[in-house]
Amino acid sequence: MSNITTNRSGEESPGSITSVNFKKQGTGAPIILIHGLAASLFDWNDLIPALANSGYCAYALDLLGHGKSLKPDRLKDYNIENVYAHYSNWIDSLDICEPMILVGHSLGGYLAMKYALTKPDRVRALILADPFFSLNQLPFLLRINYRGPVISATLIKRTPEWLFRRVIDFTSLSIRNGFNLPEAVRIQTAADYKRAHPGIFNIAHTIEDPIPNISSISQPALVIWGDRDQTLAPSSFSTLLKTIPNSRGIAIPGAGHVPHQSHPAEFNKHVIDFLLKH
Repeated sequence: MSNITTNRSGEESPGSITSVNFKKQGTGAPIILIHGLAASLFDWNDLIPALANSGYCAYALDLLGHGKSLKPDRLKDYNIENVYAHYSNWIDSLDICEPMILVGHSLGGYLAMKYALTKPDRVRALILADPFFSLNQLPFLLRINYRGPVISATLIKRTPEWLFRRVIDFTSLSIRNGFNLPEAVRIQTAADYKRAHPGIFNIAHTIEDPIPNISSISQPALVIWGDRDQTLAPSSFSTLLKTIPNSRGIAIPGAGHVPHQSHPAEFNKHVIDFLLKH
């Protein structure tokens, strides 16, 4: 585990690379792993060793406000531009000389696409797992909720971890259509919610739909999702397949919003097979 702590100004700011907690494993072609909202680099516990064993160098970070990375105090600092700047500057700090493969889940998928659009020469290929790119993908109530700032720092800070754990257990059974996530994953998910700054829940309403621009993404792209995703509408992912010219899609039967955690063996196989071709 690594942590970038250098900042020229000596102050922590959302767009700096200060306090970027990340993990690096393996040698070979570089792969950047980007988790989703209220998650952490631990989301990739199953994929990282698979990549390393297949001859790749995997880098996974905690995004701004998540895990052990920088957590600004001000709620207004939690917007997509600051999250992107923090993540993009971190990548630049790694001094990777060759084009990278970006793997992004949910919000991480949005960040991967944004990086490919902003710095196309730096990206070799994209793997987008249940990517979040529009509020219209969300269920109606969540969509309305995310139209503006939705969360109170006081409320989250006062919520005990055991209650988050009960929520995760419930959603594992209901939202994921009866599929039980492994015990270790449920514990990790509850801990990630508690470790994250409450401001992260205000990020969603600040994103801009990338669909008008992503037709310019020329890199090979794999869009992979759970066909029982009830966080983001599975039908929405076909929009990416129609818009990204060199893309292909795979739906994992029986998986929900986190197929890389609920069905790691199948997810990893699809990822490695794609990488071997690109």
